[in-house]
Amino acid sequence: MTSMQDDLFGEALPEPPVNSSDHTASRAKAEVSALRGMAKVLPAPAAQGWSALARQLPEQLRFGVSTWSYPGWDGLVWDGEYDSSTLSKHGLGAYHQHPLLRTVCVDRTFWRPLTARQYAVYAGQVDDDFRFVVKCPASITDAQAHGEEGRTREVNPVFLDPALAIQDFVRPTLEGLGAKLGVLVFQLSPLSWGWLSRPATLFEKLGRMLAAVREALSAHGAVIVAVEVRDPELLGQALVDTLKAHGATFCLGLHGKMPPIEAQLPMLRALWPGPLVCRWNLNRIFGAYGYADAQKKHDPFNAIVSEDLSTRMVLARTIRGITGAGQPAYVTVSNDAEGCAPLSIQKLAQAIAT
Repeated sequence: MTSMQDDLFGEALPEPPVNSSDHTASRAKAEVSALRGMAKVLPAPAAQGWSALARQLPEQLRFGVSTWSYPGWDGLVWDGEYDSSTLSKHGLGAYHQHPLLRTVCVDRTFWRPLTARQYAVYAGQVDDDFRFVVKCPASITDAQAHGEEGRTREVNPVFLDPALAIQDFVRPTLEGLGAKLGVLVFQLSPLSWGWLSRPATLFEKLGRMLAAVREALSAHGAVIVAVEVRDPELLGQALVDTLKAHGATFCLGLHGKMPPIEAQLPMLRALWPGPLVCRWNLNRIFGAYGYADAQKKHDPFNAIVSEDLSTRMVLARTIRGITGAGQPAYVTVSNDAEGCAPLSIQKLAQAIAT
């Protein structure tokens, strides 16, 4: 934290006399200082202003962001300016105190598996009501093995391998997160024509992995298994049948590589009744490969810059319908959806409550 923050909270100043007229304010500053000694990141006081709205939302609904290490959320989620490294390591303790943020998507697992101990560190920063959405490593869900700089290197020999999925993903998440594990997301990276032209083979392979995952979760019935795809060609009855057969659901993936939300909702209707898992990742105006452009436009991620009212309203109606039928809903939002994930969630919450 900066020296300016220290000064604002009085930590660099001498304490006034006990009989000072500012005694009450000084005591409050001392309490903040004590809190800062126990927690490396504190929540933004203004966030509690959303408590009344949070109480109007369905209990089954959990909103969250994708990755939480953004200094630009100063005043929205954090009480001041923190560097991204500090937020990545210690920010969850403050993040989960925001009344609208009851889940989070752990994206870093997509790039490299985490250990049970690393998951346990995350779990230790949040309360018992909090739940995690965790992405399966790409080493399992990408049909291509990638070298440095993301270049395709060769065919991935362990694509959708059941044993590896349990060893590197399911088991560590269960051991580390315990009852705080909410959703396991298996995001299939864009596939080559070799796979897309053989859907029966693909879905058979996916089914074998999902069967192993479901068996590993036999004592953890509340954990949702969701499959996200990046190829519109896969949306159809064969995917529905595979998911149904193994107690999994379809994850709405809202970004430029997939059709808009309206075109994906038939998958959920075909799987009904069931939960909602949605990841609103990228505003469609940036196209299928527009993450870099979105980051450049939206930085420092503290304002709605690329409003997507159409997606927001359809998503709000979908959430109301699914939670109204008693089903759980996990909705995580990226800064690249509209510019600032916490503000997008606030607007979604307002749309649901009205």
